[in-house]
Amino acid sequence: MQFMLQYPDLHGNQGDMLDAGPVHELATAAERAGWHGFALTEHPAATSRWLEHGGHQTLDPFVALGAVAAVTERLQLLTYLAVVPYRNPLLLAKAATSVDRLSGGRFVLGVGTGYLKSEFRALGIDFDERNALFDEALEVLPLHWSGQPFSFEGRHFSARDVQALPRPARSPIPIWIGGNASITRRRVAERAQGWMPLIGPDEMYVTTRTPDPGSLEQIGARIKEIQAAAADRGEPIDLALPYLDPSIARPDVDVERHREALGRFEEIGATWVVVNRPTGSRSELLEFVEAFAGRYIRA
Repeated sequence: MQFMLQYPDLHGNQGDMLDAGPVHELATAAERAGWHGFALTEHPAATSRWLEHGGHQTLDPFVALGAVAAVTERLQLLTYLAVVPYRNPLLLAKAATSVDRLSGGRFVLGVGTGYLKSEFRALGIDFDERNALFDEALEVLPLHWSGQPFSFEGRHFSARDVQALPRPARSPIPIWIGGNASITRRRVAERAQGWMPLIGPDEMYVTTRTPDPGSLEQIGARIKEIQAAAADRGEPIDLALPYLDPSIARPDVDVERHREALGRFEEIGATWVVVNRPTGSRSELLEFVEAFAGRYIRA
C-alpha cells in the first residue's frame, strides 16, 4: 500500500492556501521523506457562499502538478479529482499528456463528474449533461493519447482527422474514477485503472450527490467485484482511499490506532491512501510530512 500526500486545502474564504508553503517545496519534501505520490483537487469557479460554508480553495491541479513534475523524480502525480465535464475532452487529454510528459510518465488522471451546480453554471456547462459528457470523454481520451489520426462527433464539438502529438509518456495514462454510485463502479470496471470512493460525514454524501459507500468491508467487497469484472482487460485496478481521521495532523498521537486503521485499509484491498492534513503553517506542514513518513511509511 502506498501513500499520496494531497496539497492541503484551506477551507473558507479567509487567508491563502499558499500560506502552507509553495507546492513544489512540499512535494520535494514529501519525495525526500518517502511518500509515493502527490495530489491536488480542483474548483475553478467556487462561489463565495460555498467557501463560507466550508468549501475549499485550490490551485489548478494540472498547472500545479506540472510544477511538481519539474522538481521531483519519483512521485506519482494525481488529480484528486479533475471534473471532466468542465473541459472539452481534447483539452483535458492535452493537459493530462503535458503533465505526463513533463513528469516522465508519472501522471494519473483522477476524475469525477462534479457536483457543484453553481460551478457548472459559472462555466457554462449544463449540469444535467454531466454524465453524458463524462462518458463521451472516456471515449475520446484514449483516441487522443494514441497519437493516431481520429475523428469524433461529440455533443458540442466535431473533431475531424485530429492527430494529437506528442503522445503521453505512459500510454494510456491511468484513469482513476471517483464516486460511489453503481454507474461509477461500472465505468471503472469497463474503462479505468482505479477507483476512488468518497468517504466522509453523512452531509457530504448529500452535498456531493453520491451514495454512502458503506463500511470498509463493503468497499472491499465492491473493489473485488470491480476487479473481477475488469479481469478480461488484464489490467490491475487500484483502490485509493482517503484517510480522514483529523488527529493525523499530529502523527505522534494515537500511533498504534492509526497503524491499525491503515492496516484495515490494506486488508480490504486498498493500494493507495490519500492523506490531506488540514492547512497549517509552512513549518507545521513540513514537520508533518517528515513525521508521518517516519511513523507510517518508512517504519
